[in-house]
Amino acid sequence: MKKIAILGSTGSIGTQTLEVVRNNQDIQVTALAAGSNIDLLERQIREFKPRFAAVWSKDKAEELRLRVNDTNVRVFSGMDGLIQIAEEPEAQILVTAIVGMIGIRPTIAAIKAGKDIALANKETLVTAGHIIMPLIKAYRVRLLPVDSEHSAIFQCLNGETGNRVHKILLTASGGPFRGMTRAQMKEIQVEDALKHPNWSMGRKITVDSSTMVNKGLEVMEARWLFGVEMDQVEVVVQPQSVIHSMVEFDDGAVIAQLGTPDMKLPIQYALYYPRRRYLPGERLDFSKLCGLSFEKPDFENFRGLSLAYEAGRAGGSVPAVFNAANEMAVGKFLDRKIDYLTITDMIEGAMEHHRRIASPSVDEILETEQETYEYIESRW
Repeated sequence: MKKIAILGSTGSIGTQTLEVVRNNQDIQVTALAAGSNIDLLERQIREFKPRFAAVWSKDKAEELRLRVNDTNVRVFSGMDGLIQIAEEPEAQILVTAIVGMIGIRPTIAAIKAGKDIALANKETLVTAGHIIMPLIKAYRVRLLPVDSEHSAIFQCLNGETGNRVHKILLTASGGPFRGMTRAQMKEIQVEDALKHPNWSMGRKITVDSSTMVNKGLEVMEARWLFGVEMDQVEVVVQPQSVIHSMVEFDDGAVIAQLGTPDMKLPIQYALYYPRRRYLPGERLDFSKLCGLSFEKPDFENFRGLSLAYEAGRAGGSVPAVFNAANEMAVGKFLDRKIDYLTITDMIEGAMEHHRRIASPSVDEILETEQETYEYIESRW
């Protein structure tokens, strides 16, 4: 019986992870953590019967305790609660599906507790890759990517130990505004940005995909996951979302991973690695494919991607600024407090304002996050 804990169980990746659990009879959920959706978390507790649960808000946690006092679950709150879930003794794998830099400390705690990490929280590596990767090596645990593109790269590298990677070809759909200029994007509304052409995701990541900031975060994450330089990660726009990513080796050979746009595939692959299990759902039908097309990304009109490369090359604390500024900007856009193009303006302004720290500690990363929030609030 494989035992797992999930941070972010009520979000898009968390709920799809639980779908994978439902489809298999040999996974036990030992602990669940959520942000504030205690209605869904209560249903998950009653269905999957974890030993522990956590909610960020102390008040929400107390309400949840009252709701589930007829069960054996213990309920925690705040960062201490997330760390309790991350360290849960019986779990072998921690699925980190929580959004934001809040995932750094629980991920470190899980690594030190000897847990394998099924990573869907890209911010952890983007901002703290210089801390996380040495810990993975020191504690001899596995870091298994859940993001579809990074899972694709991970699959392409299987069996290639010792062979040099020339570059990683990270695919992108281009989002709903592919081909548009910044002038054409001036009137974009929240509803427009939430209509991704291929993938079903949470609100924040859907907006990030429309600005291509998400792809920039994935470039920075890939740099750490696969031990390459920023400029060895090349973004390729593949609008059909059939090729999930590719690896080019030193001899010029390119290996690609293809499939339908279904997040349950990389989730299940991470949970059962290195074994593959049957996964119900739609299959890729080559007889129905009209063709595959490829384009260069538009760095001029989608400035979030170019700023991400700039942040990744600078390293140190700059990726934390990029990430924090984007989180706040997207939140303001979703609340209809700023217009769409201001998202990248905020990121650029915060990066220009920041004084880089070469090798920040976790505390310094989180201080940088707070300083970035304060800078943006003072300017917008």
